[in-house]
Amino acid sequence: MQSDYDLLIVGGGLAGMCLALALKDAGLKLAIVEASTRGQRYASPAGDRALALAAGTVEVLAELGVWQGITDKATAISHIHVSDRGHFGKVRLSAVKENVAALGYVITARDIETHLAELVEQAGISVHCPARVVGLMSGSGEVNASLKNADETWTVSAKLLVGADGGNSSVRQLLDIPQQLTDYQQTALVTTVKAGIPHNNTAFERFTASGPLALLPVAKNHCSVVWTRGTEDAAALMLGSEADFIAELQHCFGYRLGELNLAAPRRSFPLSLIRAERMLAGRALIIGNAVHQLHPVAGQGFNLGLRDVVELAECLVQAASNGADIGAAEILTAYTQARQQDHDRVIGFTDSVVKIFSNDWLALAAARNIGLAVLDHIPGAKSMLTRQAMGFSGK
Repeated sequence: MQSDYDLLIVGGGLAGMCLALALKDAGLKLAIVEASTRGQRYASPAGDRALALAAGTVEVLAELGVWQGITDKATAISHIHVSDRGHFGKVRLSAVKENVAALGYVITARDIETHLAELVEQAGISVHCPARVVGLMSGSGEVNASLKNADETWTVSAKLLVGADGGNSSVRQLLDIPQQLTDYQQTALVTTVKAGIPHNNTAFERFTASGPLALLPVAKNHCSVVWTRGTEDAAALMLGSEADFIAELQHCFGYRLGELNLAAPRRSFPLSLIRAERMLAGRALIIGNAVHQLHPVAGQGFNLGLRDVVELAECLVQAASNGADIGAAEILTAYTQARQQDHDRVIGFTDSVVKIFSNDWLALAAARNIGLAVLDHIPGAKSMLTRQAMGFSGK
């Protein structure tokens, strides 16, 4: 039976477009399904979010031919400063000491998505947009997807369907894949501030009793803020005045960057650890945020999702070059088993950091501060931590 496509990618966001670009020369007939138009995605508040790209992620984007077109929009992280509010422990990481150009980079999701969409169009990859998946049926030889746009409905078939459609994945829901959810009872407050003192390309991670506070360097001496607070505190800060908000932010962060001033609207996002119980169902597979949504404390969400993309692309390229069926169960099962270890490691690390640093229990505070102080004076240990931050720890 001749399918419409070899591969159907549901989701035209970061993960979906990166997967399509990684496979554009693999000899596969592929298409993307995306519910939102490019204009809608560009105007979405989600595009404002700053992504901390690990150095390993930048290497991958360069190999895909993506990084070269967005370097002018990214801000390098030359230093990382980790501290614990009200305590003595701190760790300082440096690109110079690691002999690398940067520990990572900060860029808005909108800037990456806009460039990815341009590259997908230039590559001539088919895109069904706007369209959403309303039905799936996986058979022995192909998977059929029912697509809908307004009053129009049609069906396409593929040897393999990949759901890269984010945290509220329609593919995951249609496949009846359960999720495990840990509600952190926290909310991320996101905005941008202008610093009174130059940030010198330093990313700050400051742990407080109510949760971590990150200030990431962006252009023109601004910093992107990701501030974790308890649910009730966050709601009060969102309802209060901008002056009250910035006063509390300044109180939590201190004056290392001088006086801070709001430079963008405040936004809030509830925080949970959400993980799908499996990635595979028949000839359909889910990747990226459709599988795992992490707390932003370690900035690993997009980096982990991109590794999903890269390993899947390598798996499918090898299968295609061998003339194998890319939707065969043994190929997909091998992929999911290979990704499990990375998922377990990163999710476990992130979850542990949240639980250890989001409280002020005296004994635990003392232990973690001793650990930070000792770590700051052991070059080998600092190097390992730096490689973790750069996304190289699994290599």
